[in-house]
Amino acid sequence: MTDPADLLRSHGLQVTAQRLAVLRAVSDHPHATADAVADTARGDIGAISRQSVYDALNALVESGIVRRIQPAGSSARFETRVGDNHHHLICRDCGDVVDIDCAVGYTPCLTAADDHGFEIDEAEVSYWGRCPTCAVQHAGTTHESTIQR
Repeated sequence: MTDPADLLRSHGLQVTAQRLAVLRAVSDHPHATADAVADTARGDIGAISRQSVYDALNALVESGIVRRIQPAGSSARFETRVGDNHHHLICRDCGDVVDIDCAVGYTPCLTAADDHGFEIDEAEVSYWGRCPTCAVQHAGTTHESTIQR
């Protein structure tokens, strides 16, 4: 990441300790929830109110420095990977989120059949499954329940 203070200035934002701490937290912990960002920011600068974290996140999202995603059934999450059309893989069990580069080749699902006059600039795709750790645990649980019958 470029210098966080320079990044804020280049997007027309005032540099504050709260914004710097929140930006560092999101950069260090991609896909973190606002609560996790708040915890990390508190560890960085000490006291910071939940409202200050939300205000900083909103300013960072509105300026395009941070991207907000909200997988179905999950709290909003934040990341600094912006400017590309990447997608996410989400574990059904533990909620872990991983970046997935945009599909390549022929991808009809990423082109709207009828754009209804919209100027489409992004497609949001979420892939759901189980991360390797949860898949092993799930397989073990399924195997144990089969044995007990």
